[in-house]
Amino acid sequence: MFSLKQGEKMVKIARKAIEEYLRAEKRIDADIEGRAGIFVTLEEYPSKELRGCIGFPSPVDLKRGVVEAALSAAFADPRFPQLSYGELSKITIEVSLLSIPKKISFSSPAQLLKKIEIGRDGLIIEKNGISGLLLPQVPVEFNWSKEEYLMHLCLKAGLPPDAWKFPDVEIKSFRAQIFREVSPEGRVVEVKK
Repeated sequence: MFSLKQGEKMVKIARKAIEEYLRAEKRIDADIEGRAGIFVTLEEYPSKELRGCIGFPSPVDLKRGVVEAALSAAFADPRFPQLSYGELSKITIEVSLLSIPKKISFSSPAQLLKKIEIGRDGLIIEKNGISGLLLPQVPVEFNWSKEEYLMHLCLKAGLPPDAWKFPDVEIKSFRAQIFREVSPEGRVVEVKK
């Protein structure tokens, strides 16, 4: 578990990394200790429309991970054009720190549904070398049922929407500690489930 002070520092480092890269194409050094899976999410303010989200599901050195995830979310998310300098003051930054993903054992779709809790569990699906990941806050934001969550997870991986029911699919769950700006460059809070 990370403290609010550490979370605040990571969010500020993520913003500074993007700002310095936009300003001078410079990569900053981050002074942060620890290892965790990490995702950086950018959202337009105040609409909360997604503007970029990339990270590392497995634990990485946060000194490198915060900067790399922030730059990737801003400039390398294939779903969006690269962030411009003018947009930076209109986005909020969120940092999600992930627990180590654990395989969910299940023998039927009904059993899988019983093992998932919306808002607590982030999910990863893997099949034939392809995978998709959704953070635990995503189904809450869209008010999805467990079935809808799994369907969107499959689609994120480029799989058929019912692939979660296939016997040869692997599904892992993880939890996340989430820190986000209330407004662009504003106060940082920990998102409680």
